[in-house]
Amino acid sequence: MYSQKKYCTKMFTLLLVSAGLIALYVLRNWYLKRPRCKSNANLHGKTVIVTGSNTGIGKTTAIDLSRRGARVIMACRDKQRAEAAISDIKKETGNNEVVFMELDLGSLQSVRSFAETFLKSEFRLDILVNNAGLMKGGKTKNGVGMIFGVNHLGHFLLTVLLLDRLKECGPSRVVTVASKAHEYGKIDFNCLSTHKDLAVGESEWALFKKYSHSKLCNMLFTHELAKRLEGTNVTCYSLCPGAVKTEIGRYSSFLWCMMSAPILSLFYMDAESGAQTTLYCALQEGIEPLSGCYFSCCAVQKIAAGSNKKKLCDVCGPKKDRKTQYTCLKCNKYICNTHRVKFFPSCGV
Repeated sequence: MYSQKKYCTKMFTLLLVSAGLIALYVLRNWYLKRPRCKSNANLHGKTVIVTGSNTGIGKTTAIDLSRRGARVIMACRDKQRAEAAISDIKKETGNNEVVFMELDLGSLQSVRSFAETFLKSEFRLDILVNNAGLMKGGKTKNGVGMIFGVNHLGHFLLTVLLLDRLKECGPSRVVTVASKAHEYGKIDFNCLSTHKDLAVGESEWALFKKYSHSKLCNMLFTHELAKRLEGTNVTCYSLCPGAVKTEIGRYSSFLWCMMSAPILSLFYMDAESGAQTTLYCALQEGIEPLSGCYFSCCAVQKIAAGSNKKKLCDVCGPKKDRKTQYTCLKCNKYICNTHRVKFFPSCGV
């Protein structure tokens, strides 16, 4: 009797584990089965910029756009890795119109230099893909928190500097890779350049919060920019690529990487799947009326409650605060002489 009971217990446990594994497998396949960009757009004669395009979603995006015939500008910080990626792309697509231009989004001077070089050497800009991102503590060369500076501020300036060319070549698009993480974002405009926003030596959760703040900035900037560009034939879109296995967490601790590896392997998409919404926003016909919207899974999504507060959306606009010193990102001139710096595009938008 005891032996039979023990046998039944083992069989029940085995069946329970098996059912759990099957359920996990079905859930994984359902989760990873995402919509794909079905656009047949031909990009011969078009020029696109993709930031952070030497790896991950950026590289996959560059491959697809190159395959469609576009001239692709690989805007990357690491020349060696970018040239290796360019070699791969040329072999895979047969398109030799893939060019490296150095861009360090952590340096506003580098962003200006990139824009100057691009505008002198290239006569078109049809699609700008603000893809690069990181989750790393520290500060940029301009003294701003690294995550905020690279993920948002560098792209902010880059977009502003290239707006005139985008307008000239319209219809054109600005596509910014944000994240569902924006739902956890909260922006404190009083500490963008202080130790509170540097996340030096902080926990993985603290870094994630800073990352969330930067992604909220991406989304709100896109929303506001779209309003300002109405009637110009330039449309703007922000998006969440989904949970993707990329190198964005390469600066995380060894322990965190080890702990998260099983989850990454099971439930994170590959870069090709993750790039589909980026490609949708860059290529899909008929979405022009949705300029300023936030996309995921190749469809418009509602933004998190509270994320569209007017105070946040107006951060790009001019303000009149005697305690604030404003710097125009485009011409690098001070607007008024007081002690605190905030950034907004006072010219060109």
